[in-house]
Amino acid sequence: MQNDIHILVIRFKNEISLLEIPFFRGAILHALHGEANVLFHNHVDESSFRYSYPLIQYKRIQGKAAIVCLKEGTEAIGQFFSEGTFTFNIGNRYVKMELGSVLPRKCLVQTWNSMFKYRIRRWLPLNSENYQRYKAMEGISEKISFLESILIANLLSFSKGIGVYVEKEIQCKLTSLHDPFLVKNKGIKLMAFDIEFVTNMSLPDYIGIGKNASIGYGVVTHVRNETIMINK
Repeated sequence: MQNDIHILVIRFKNEISLLEIPFFRGAILHALHGEANVLFHNHVDESSFRYSYPLIQYKRIQGKAAIVCLKEGTEAIGQFFSEGTFTFNIGNRYVKMELGSVLPRKCLVQTWNSMFKYRIRRWLPLNSENYQRYKAMEGISEKISFLESILIANLLSFSKGIGVYVEKEIQCKLTSLHDPFLVKNKGIKLMAFDIEFVTNMSLPDYIGIGKNASIGYGVVTHVRNETIMINK
């Protein structure tokens, strides 16, 4: 069963810091004058949220501001371009955004008989509950197995959020795990990870997985020329 997913990667020429990504998102919402499609912000109203996988995501790609849109998000983003204003405040900076490129493409998202290698940057796998479980673990292998199970859950959440049914069991194995580091979001400190892993699921470049995927966390990129055959 094939699952071609429409993706739109919009890159700007403007540099942006990691800390400015939430401000970049807020500036775009402000430019839409409070009438943004729910996919831009995932707020149904003041008290409820769209809890499904984010189909419009705000990124920093090669140091520049970017937006990644998936499925219905590729159509919703037209609202931003129709406004015709690319000048707004990003934090304390007044910025005239310059469009760099708009790349539409399709990506086949499914499970295979091969393993593909990916890296994730600033992945936030731990909520308050599983953070305590992770901290209580003493063995490295135990921690890695725990993170692998969360990674599989994240990939299942992604596939469900884009309407893809995976025919085979998702397999994941961490191949590189750097020391975790703390990041702060809305005044809350969270433990982030930079990892490399192999999986039998093909994934689009620049999607986000895990917590805060819509604002530049958990960004996935393919490590090229790394494909490993597994048993059928």
